[in-house]
Amino acid sequence: MTVPPASRRERKKAATRRAIADAALQLFLERGYDQVSIRDIADAADVSTTTVFKHFTGKEALVFDQDEDREAELVAAVRRRPAGRSILDALRQHVLDTWLPVAEHPQRAGFTGLVESTPALRAYAERMWTRHTDALSAAIADETGVGHDDLACATLARFVLEIPALAGGRQDRRAAVEEIFGILAHGWEPPAGATAARDA
Repeated sequence: MTVPPASRRERKKAATRRAIADAALQLFLERGYDQVSIRDIADAADVSTTTVFKHFTGKEALVFDQDEDREAELVAAVRRRPAGRSILDALRQHVLDTWLPVAEHPQRAGFTGLVESTPALRAYAERMWTRHTDALSAAIADETGVGHDDLACATLARFVLEIPALAGGRQDRRAAVEEIFGILAHGWEPPAGATAARDA
């Protein structure tokens, strides 16, 4: 399906939103989340506070400005996957295509530190993670023809959304993602040499 190009008004709106979010993140990283006000962000982005609130519900949403887009892309990876591609393969490709570039971004460490050191942001991130898990689980359930309370679908959704946390600290993140999806596809087996080590 061909997506029509955004109108000039839509492009301008998106650019303003991006500028506000970028200004906010820069200030949060420089000063700390609690030391920055909406007025500070508006001034840095050269907009009014009213404009800030037209685009964002509050300070937490400024940090996670791509929340809705990422959830929509996650669901689309399942629902709009090419014919013949399994749900698991579609999710593997989605994680490789979207998460790896984010994980390698130069601001990633600062962003992660900001979230982990700020209780309000940690709480927001947890709620966001739960929403994304529920949305992905529902999409998987719909594609497989089962109810939204299906445990297998919920389990797969949770594991997939934990992959960034599991693979983030690995030297070869791509290999880690591939290994985790291999476990999801084929089941867990004891690591090579585990039995020998126990019996030694």
